[in-house]
Amino acid sequence: MGSKLYTRGERIFKWVSLVLLLVICVATLAPFVLILASSLTDETTLITYGYSFWPQKFSMDSYLYMWNQRKQIGRSYLTSLGITAVGTVVSLLFTTMLAYPMSRKDFKYSNQLSFFVFFTMLFNGGIVSSYIMWTQIFHIKNTYFALLLPNLLMNAMNIMLVRNYYKNSIPFELVEAAEIDGASELKTFWKIMVPLSVPVNVTVGLFTGLAYWNDWINALYYVDDPVYYGIQNFLVRMMNNIQFLSSGNAAAMVGSGMASLPSTGIRMALAVVGVLPIVVIYPFLQKYLTKGVIMGAVKG
Repeated sequence: MGSKLYTRGERIFKWVSLVLLLVICVATLAPFVLILASSLTDETTLITYGYSFWPQKFSMDSYLYMWNQRKQIGRSYLTSLGITAVGTVVSLLFTTMLAYPMSRKDFKYSNQLSFFVFFTMLFNGGIVSSYIMWTQIFHIKNTYFALLLPNLLMNAMNIMLVRNYYKNSIPFELVEAAEIDGASELKTFWKIMVPLSVPVNVTVGLFTGLAYWNDWINALYYVDDPVYYGIQNFLVRMMNNIQFLSSGNAAAMVGSGMASLPSTGIRMALAVVGVLPIVVIYPFLQKYLTKGVIMGAVKG
């Protein structure tokens, strides 16, 4: 077959689209490059000349300071990785198992269940009542459950996303055929629905994993013991300590050496350390993301 012929308007549209996408790509990557370059710049140079996309005077002081805190950072990393992994798996399990009956048109309570889930998207009890419930009834304060359960374990938007995917992308005839063959509901769910819904499951898993990894609110509310801090909370605590040690009053108390801490560069290094795992994982999941969002967002 011959090559496809494009009209002049189509060629113009194609090139304009490519240029716009290139501009958006550069605008998206530029902040990450700036953060990385700033974290590798000497503190005095950074204060004197400001931020740049290439280190004017290379320095590893920020990362050396963090290396000295490697035990605490490593423990916080393990905490965040464990909470993110467990939370994502459990959340996916609950989300898909709740979305499945909501997607079944032969389940007579599907509309009521959908309304109950949708209602939680519009109203909630507020922070005070949630804090009282989790701390005085469930007693999760200063436990790993404080990082796992509140706010993140179940998300109504994700449930509706999976429900719509089930309804619009998986033929109901497959479910009926499984019932005729004698499959139970649980077997139908595991053998048919789960394997056929990989794109939306990966999409929801990515959303949930990002939420768990970036979360610091739960620890702020429910954790006092630094042992249970995730990486985000530990980095915030480290940044606050650096700001205090770099202040004039602190320098007068503990010595002028504290005033020379690379506080600006460390902020940039902290951002690099916090975002690095997501940058590494995302390219492997990106191919499922667009399909899962588009198919799951179609109104059912």
